Amino acid sequence: MTTNKLVSAAGVDYRELDRLLAIENWKVADEETFQVMLKAARREKDGWLDINGINKFPCEDLRIIDQLWVKHSNSCFGFSVQKRIYQNLGGTKEYDKKKWQAFCEQVGWRKVGKPVYYSDVTFDIKAPVAHLPLWGGSCGLGTTGGGWFVGLGWTHTIEALDGGVGISSLVSRLVDCNI
Repeated sequence: MTTNKLVSAAGVDYRELDRLLAIENWKVADEETFQVMLKAARREKDGWLDINGINKFPCEDLRIIDQLWVKHSNSCFGFSVQKRIYQNLGGTKEYDKKKWQAFCEQVGWRKVGKPVYYSDVTFDIKAPVAHLPLWGGSCGLGTTGGGWFVGLGWTHTIEALDGGVGISSLVSRLVDCNI
């Protein structure tokens, strides 16, 4: 990916995300992903990304973020990798709690039916396929915050919402954007 393609039409600069991923600083790259998504969705002041924000998220920005994660992780991480797994489990644009929980188990956001707390997330290439970038919701990442989730920011409690609604919206947007 060329440097000039690392600044989107929306004016979001992805060079720092590219740099962090290139040096495999997965945790900081995950945090940067959240920040650039807020910028692309024009939700920086809000500090969170809602369903409407995902439904209207610029395809170019979503594609750049995904391509960077896929490229630097050798296809282990990225939204398109998450989409493929979710769809392989039978997940669709319509939310299904059982499929969402199966997805969470498969990507390591839930273990033995219990949520994984942010402090226990594996920020390493040895993590399960599709483990990053993080989502959240009731399948995992615990009640002390962490990860990012549709409707919530980095430090908010995420148990109150079910992340499956978020992934259904994300999958829908990825399909709409042909990613």
